[in-house]
Amino acid sequence: MAFWKNYGQTVLLLGGLVIGGVCGLLFGEGASLVRPVGEIFLNLIFVLIVPLVFFSMSSAIARMKGGKAGRVLGVSVGVFVAMSLVAALVALGWCAVWDPLRGVDKAALVASLPPMESQTTLSAGEMIVRTVSVPDFLSLFDKANLLPLLLFSLLLGAAVPSGGKIAGALDAGLDATVRMMNLVMKAAPVGLGCYFADTVGRSGGNLIGGYFNVALSYWVLAALFFIFVNTAYAALGGRLKGFWRHIHSPALTAIATSSSAATMPESIAASQRMGIREEIAGTVIPLGTNLHKDGTVIGAVMKILFLTGLFGISVHSPGQILLIIGLAILSGMVMGAVPTGGMTAELLICSVFGFPPEMAAALLVISTLIDIPGTLLNACENVSAAVLVDRLTR
Repeated sequence: MAFWKNYGQTVLLLGGLVIGGVCGLLFGEGASLVRPVGEIFLNLIFVLIVPLVFFSMSSAIARMKGGKAGRVLGVSVGVFVAMSLVAALVALGWCAVWDPLRGVDKAALVASLPPMESQTTLSAGEMIVRTVSVPDFLSLFDKANLLPLLLFSLLLGAAVPSGGKIAGALDAGLDATVRMMNLVMKAAPVGLGCYFADTVGRSGGNLIGGYFNVALSYWVLAALFFIFVNTAYAALGGRLKGFWRHIHSPALTAIATSSSAATMPESIAASQRMGIREEIAGTVIPLGTNLHKDGTVIGAVMKILFLTGLFGISVHSPGQILLIIGLAILSGMVMGAVPTGGMTAELLICSVFGFPPEMAAALLVISTLIDIPGTLLNACENVSAAVLVDRLTR
């Protein structure tokens, strides 16, 4: 009875994913029949994402006294940068052992590239403006603009007197939103199972050709990174037992949805079950969902080494290695928050290293193949970040 109370939802969720994955493999694209069920479930989650981010961030900041909010935010950014650096170094070491282009016919791979779609090039200033701001108030409440919403919520929380009526209203709004999210998540085994069935049915046959090796390398590294690096972070944060007891639900949600935003509610709930303070979980995880993506950092390193290997470019000098690390961290901390399409980081990589823009299409194929494990790391590393920030700010 105690086991089912602690792990019942996880067992049901895992069962839904297994059944969905098997159906996707058996029926292929025919599994798209159940996609509407999965999309309805995800839409319910996405509808609640904006109020969850707004209430969790603003109420958490309002609850903090004096300079505590600034300290938490400063420590959070420092933890994000440090964890991203670890991810980049691990990826570089891994690729030195497992060459992403091992056994690949380079000429055939280049010839098989998908056509490059036209992209609008933004200046650095335009990119910054689009990343941190929106032109009108209502645009804040679009899930594509989560970073501007976070900044607005932070300012509101800082302006609200602690313990006043407005702070109480923010707390009540957060409580109501969490209750609604809990109701929606009761349908997670069915909703996520249907969505995962369609995902597997459509993409199950894509791990072929020249991209198989790099995709396999990433999947293996993601599994090892998830187990061992998170164990180290949880041990440093003094939450080793609690982390592995409660991380299952956000991990399975990330695998099923391939969306860090959709995983955010489960990540916050799991963090609180681990004993992380509510204001820390409500600040670090929404902020990290936009600014901290270790899975993206690892993927960026592999993409860069994939292209440099494809064109026979040596990247062993200290300057080149620092450039790779910096570009990878930029991809994970900044590019992930830019609401201008999925090709931004790929085009930046091609631009910095002088590759033709058409090669961004090859990187986009890799992004598609590593999306599931990448989202797993992006989401769960934010829980680890909350563990570390909670420890460092006590």
